Amino acid sequence: MRAKLILLFAVVLATQQCSSPPGASVPKFTISFTKEMSDQAQDGRLLLMLANNNASEPRTQIGDGLNAQLIFGVDVEGMKPGDEITIDASAFGFPKRSLADVPGGKYFAQALINRYETFHLKTGHTVKLPPDQGEGQQWQSKPGNFYSKPIEVNIDPAKPQTVKLVMDQKIAPIEPPKDTRYIKHIKIQSKLLTEFWGKPMYLGANVLLPEGFDEHPNAHYPLMIYHGHFPADFGGFSETPPDPKMDTTDYVARFGIYGYNKFQQQEAYNFHQQWKSKNFPRFLIVEIQHANPYYDDSYAVNSANLGPYGDAIMKELVPEIEKQFRGIGQGWARFTYGGSTGGWEALAVQMFYPDDFNGCFAACPDPIDFRAYCLVNIYKDKNAYWYDAPFKKLPKPSHRNYLGQIQSTMEESNHLELALGTKSRSGQQWDIWEAVYSPQGEDGYPKRIFDKLTGEIDPEVAAYWKEHYDLRYILQRDWATLGPKLKGKIHIYCGDMDNYYLNNAVYLMEDFLKKTNNPFYNGEVDYGDRAEHCWNGDHENPNYVSRLRYNTMYLPKILKRIQESAPKGADTKSWRY
Repeated sequence: MRAKLILLFAVVLATQQCSSPPGASVPKFTISFTKEMSDQAQDGRLLLMLANNNASEPRTQIGDGLNAQLIFGVDVEGMKPGDEITIDASAFGFPKRSLADVPGGKYFAQALINRYETFHLKTGHTVKLPPDQGEGQQWQSKPGNFYSKPIEVNIDPAKPQTVKLVMDQKIAPIEPPKDTRYIKHIKIQSKLLTEFWGKPMYLGANVLLPEGFDEHPNAHYPLMIYHGHFPADFGGFSETPPDPKMDTTDYVARFGIYGYNKFQQQEAYNFHQQWKSKNFPRFLIVEIQHANPYYDDSYAVNSANLGPYGDAIMKELVPEIEKQFRGIGQGWARFTYGGSTGGWEALAVQMFYPDDFNGCFAACPDPIDFRAYCLVNIYKDKNAYWYDAPFKKLPKPSHRNYLGQIQSTMEESNHLELALGTKSRSGQQWDIWEAVYSPQGEDGYPKRIFDKLTGEIDPEVAAYWKEHYDLRYILQRDWATLGPKLKGKIHIYCGDMDNYYLNNAVYLMEDFLKKTNNPFYNGEVDYGDRAEHCWNGDHENPNYVSRLRYNTMYLPKILKRIQESAPKGADTKSWRY
């Protein structure tokens, strides 16, 4: 009986997994754009999206989580107005690999082209990539991208079908934010990046000025760099409280609470109230805009594929900010902090520019030891997607909740990226790690750390990553020279149930730091019990509160550090009013 039940279950499972019966017709979609969009030929990634609901446009429903909708992509070059490009069973897709796998039924279909520009790099290579247009490298909302209005289609595997989609809509430009009393915006053309990319490239920053800035023209201020993803404006700061009548029916499943939008606005107002209070430290806080053709953020380091972003930020942008806004301009008066991407950056720039910062506070940092590249050891594992087992094919997860429940796997996350773009051009997380950390390939694009389709790891690329960007390895390798410059400067925080398993690399870093000598690192590594991503060292408040308080979380520690470490004769008074 048990054997029969197992056989029956296998038959049922196979039936469920087979979306289209043998011999079924596969739908085709022809996509074009009108001359009103442009009279020029276009290069880019042409995307077809299918959603089983019309709660919002399909382009806003793409992801790798449990509610992921369907997307298929092809590269196009020289696509002219009126040209019809066919997307059929050969197009790579996610979560279904092919249009042949899409079950019959009602869908809402939409097309979009993520437009590429041609860059003639300093290295002699020519590459085609999507430039940032002020939106922070988001293909769904990138100004200038063409898209079609969603239409309802019925897919019937029993009938041949060709659906026409015409991209006659263009995403509008973004209105730049305006300066206020406290928040100023700066943008410079980087000579270093322009030389690398072969066309004008810019860096920007949102600068929060201290209370009394105009009233104290002789004061000079310490500089706080708050690293993180692309900031359209300075976030989490508001001079006005939320409207008491504001709707509070919005629900955030991650935190299990209603009214989070109003809560965030109240926190932003509370920060403003603290900021102008009498005893609050008078600092400059800076959020950097360094979106690039690969991602919303450069990781603030020099890179073979992205160019010298680290030097451009430290040698061009930071001096300009300190010049315009009266920064003290010395390493003892500069600090850096951030979470996730910003956490990695905070630690990396403290290490790579050890004399230019007096402390880093790295919360939930992206992998800082590549033996724990999330759940992959890039040096020993053969495959990034599957555990090594003789008789099982067990996938490696990429995302969990605080209970350990899995929402996506490594293969799924990377296959979504592969649908969005080849050659590390998806604009997503795994591709930017590759773009930052990898050597440049013969074609001018990043060398793959692992095969995007199969997950097979390239040990030569892994060796390059180790020597250039494995932060724990570099610290251990160079501690004799780095250690004396970093004593008391390293602070790392992570939840022990980080959604992306980032705590695993922090454990390995801590193991090294605890054993340091000549000197002992004399910093801090701390963990949040059952805390998810973005935990930053706050043991008193839940994560949904503390994640909004980075700018106040570390300032008391920074002030104490300045008082203890400022060199003799340093300006520790002009800004203490």
